[in-house]
Amino acid sequence: MSIHETFENPVGLDGFEFLEFAGDKQKLDKMFRELGFTAIARHRSKDVTLYRQNSINFLLNNEPRSPASYFVEEHNEGACAMGFRVEDAAKAYTHLVENGAEPARLETGWMELKIPAIKGIGGSLIYLIDRYGDEGSIYDIDFEYFDGADRNPAGAGLEIIDHLTHNVYRGRMKFWAEFYEKLFNFREIRYFDIKGEYTGLTSKAMTAPDGKIRIPLNEESKKGGGQIEEFLMDFNGEGIQHIAMSTPDIYRTIDQLRANGLPFMTAPPETYYEMLEERLPGHGEPVDEMKARGLLLDGSTEKGDPRLLLQIFTGNLMGPVFFEIIQRKKDEGFGEGNFKALFESIERDQVQRGVLNKDATEAA
Repeated sequence: MSIHETFENPVGLDGFEFLEFAGDKQKLDKMFRELGFTAIARHRSKDVTLYRQNSINFLLNNEPRSPASYFVEEHNEGACAMGFRVEDAAKAYTHLVENGAEPARLETGWMELKIPAIKGIGGSLIYLIDRYGDEGSIYDIDFEYFDGADRNPAGAGLEIIDHLTHNVYRGRMKFWAEFYEKLFNFREIRYFDIKGEYTGLTSKAMTAPDGKIRIPLNEESKKGGGQIEEFLMDFNGEGIQHIAMSTPDIYRTIDQLRANGLPFMTAPPETYYEMLEERLPGHGEPVDEMKARGLLLDGSTEKGDPRLLLQIFTGNLMGPVFFEIIQRKKDEGFGEGNFKALFESIERDQVQRGVLNKDATEAA
């Protein structure tokens, strides 16, 4: 397994292998199918189902008295674990524990292979996977594929997990940045401070040495009932706020997802599209088609070399957790140019719902 390293890679990271979810079984099954995923296998002895779309694996864990069930009791439904691909799981695990990682007890886990894991954000787990690819993957041991199942369904065209955004308590961004830096040698690649009319947030985007695992960290930058605080209250703690997945053709993907019935956030106002050419002159995207789908555009068009990011966000699908659909056209950012507009739209929604008391916030 070749790994393209951008800087020293002490545990041999090579991207995401899976995300594990827990919550209402029927609700999450419906959500996965609306996202374009197909259930292709079931665990041989546990109540765990494998869903797939191209290279993205989602696991739905409904096993009682398991780490997943305890996670739901403590928090809310959502992503309770993630699998990181590594060159050598035993070697990686030793390195992580020696550098302060908390080992996860997996006696009641779902894997017969006893794959090593450590504790991550909000008590979630980070599994270390060194058996992956077309032959000899972990699923070939632990799961039984459904008869006639396509093991590589194209779905709606989503191909990889691009990033996982964590929401953390105010003052805890440094702790979680150091967690990923010390254990895995992540580096900060972006930092931005977003101020809305009433609240604000700070975001620090971290990336792994392989360049494939990206984790932005968000925290409130002002006192008051902002959207990060609302997440922390609804989720009962820190956790994965949204999951971004990429596609090579966002127009086709969004058409399919909308046809599947997947709900999206309210589209930006007309003025957003009227200002696109001024903000990104010569971007070359079909504005009418973007507007029809509610797509956002960010990036740079300097020196006649467009570097663009198209993105859109679903509504909240698991408690306060949502998904982001993106297409990268040479831009490696996180839609910072759209971030403030998105932040302010969520803030307005909070005011309308009565979650955010603007008078009290201004007084604070």
